[in-house]
Amino acid sequence: MDEVEKLTKDHYKRVREQRFLEFAGKALQDGGDDARGVKAENLDWESTFFVRHLPESNLAELPDLDDGYRRVMKRFAGELEALAERLLDLLCQNLGLEKGYLARAFRGPSGVPTFGTKVSSYPPCPRPDLVSGLRAHTDAGGIILLFQDDRVAGLQLLKDGEWVDVPPMRHSIVVNLGDQLEVITNGRYKSVMHRVVAQPDGNRMSIASFYNPGGDAVIFPAPALVKAEEAAEAYPRFVFEDYMKLYMRHKFEAKEPRFEAFRSVETESSNRSIAIA
Repeated sequence: MDEVEKLTKDHYKRVREQRFLEFAGKALQDGGDDARGVKAENLDWESTFFVRHLPESNLAELPDLDDGYRRVMKRFAGELEALAERLLDLLCQNLGLEKGYLARAFRGPSGVPTFGTKVSSYPPCPRPDLVSGLRAHTDAGGIILLFQDDRVAGLQLLKDGEWVDVPPMRHSIVVNLGDQLEVITNGRYKSVMHRVVAQPDGNRMSIASFYNPGGDAVIFPAPALVKAEEAAEAYPRFVFEDYMKLYMRHKFEAKEPRFEAFRSVETESSNRSIAIA
């Protein structure tokens, strides 16, 4: 973890900082519109790149990463993948599901989950009143493992209608759950609304690894977690790739309309089948 932190912060300073400062300067010009005319409230004060691990790694293809950083990130990803799989089995145990149920649900027909890492820096922001570090949202996928800065704060989660700080913690992994686990557990677990508040001082590091279902995985509530009297109100069934297409258009909106959209499709399909019969 120390190696990952050092190399990530060095990489930002060496490769990404100047690019971000140029972008940020434009984004705060003319009352907060960026060069594309996008309002500041619809922007995020972050510099980020994404590493794909599964089903196929793109680590060797990413520009500007030195070989030492690639090697360390590969090792780190391997450890986090194993941790995610252990956590899935612990969730099974807690829910009364057979061991391996969630892992199988994530693999889908292709037999491989989707796994990737978002590497972000949240530099000091001169106008935190104008722009967010990252706007409020739930994560679309399954288990999110966050290695965050141990000095600079900013991450908050929504609990009981109040925003609660997630304090920086050294050598710790913050575990977050996404929308797919809410569906598979039929609401026993909930995806968490969270955000990053831009800070006037300090450069916050965030390395979030997303262990998600495969694109072709069919997601639906585990039958063992759906009581007979709850069947009509159970979460919908859909293909993860289809959910992601909807999510990308509505990421910074409430999750419930996304679930309802697929429930409506499911109901319409069921009604059509009855009519044909």
